Amino acid sequence: MANLKEIRTRISSVEKTKQVTAAMKMVSAAKLKKAQDAIVQIRPYADKLQEILGNLSGSLSDSEDNIYGAERKADKVLLVAITSNKGLCGAFNSNVLKRVNELSRDVYSKQKAEGNFKVLAIGKQGFKDISKVHQVIVHHNELFDDMNFENTSSIASSIMEEYVAGKYDRVELVYNRFKNAGVQILTNEQFLPIVTNDSDADTAQSDYIFEPGKEAIIGELIPKSLKTQFFGAMLDSVASEHGARMTSMHKATDNASDLIQEMKLHYNQARQAAITNEILEIVSGANALSQ
Repeated sequence: MANLKEIRTRISSVEKTKQVTAAMKMVSAAKLKKAQDAIVQIRPYADKLQEILGNLSGSLSDSEDNIYGAERKADKVLLVAITSNKGLCGAFNSNVLKRVNELSRDVYSKQKAEGNFKVLAIGKQGFKDISKVHQVIVHHNELFDDMNFENTSSIASSIMEEYVAGKYDRVELVYNRFKNAGVQILTNEQFLPIVTNDSDADTAQSDYIFEPGKEAIIGELIPKSLKTQFFGAMLDSVASEHGARMTSMHKATDNASDLIQEMKLHYNQARQAAITNEILEIVSGANALSQ
């Protein structure tokens, strides 16, 4: 059993760690509230706009002007992996890396072998790990320093331009979708080409009268909807990050409390054993002198 000084030192160290994890939990909880409000506000708008976009793209499926919805063979693939700049958030970042690896192995193995499977990394944690395995064309770690619609729109616009130019045939987003503080849903969704609604239930909704015209709608509504979808994915990821970190730090704080209690028990046992030994030594010495 360790001596009393070593146990006291370890108890002090764990108590300091507990203070740090508790503070990080409070900070993440405060940031989560703001991020959750942002995603709750934009999600209904983004979902409705995505529904309109899917129906509209279905109506324009036969049009050569529908540059964002034309299906073509996925010979060149781009994955946008959205992670975080900071760690200590459980499996938040590792889950994204795992999904990217699964897609490259199970879905896009041919493109990977031909060198046509590329990744755009957002977040330092994802870039650090993904770049060891896959070809990362660019990373945008600075996005979290000042994340707003304008900054994310510039990235989305760049991806859309490269898709139209034929640099990529398919673009997918891989990120954590926010459900609540304790649950983040790992998601990979198709960004380009646009996913159309082909079900019978949507047939009536897909019959549009275009005003002012198809060209104006393609030029304004579809890019705006894609940028909103990209911004919504970023907000989802940020809210999920704070939720995951808050949960992780809560568990770490609880574990530190349990460890402190256990070490205090060991300390008291060691202290009691030391006192007992001292008493035995004194009694033994007294008996020796009396004899």
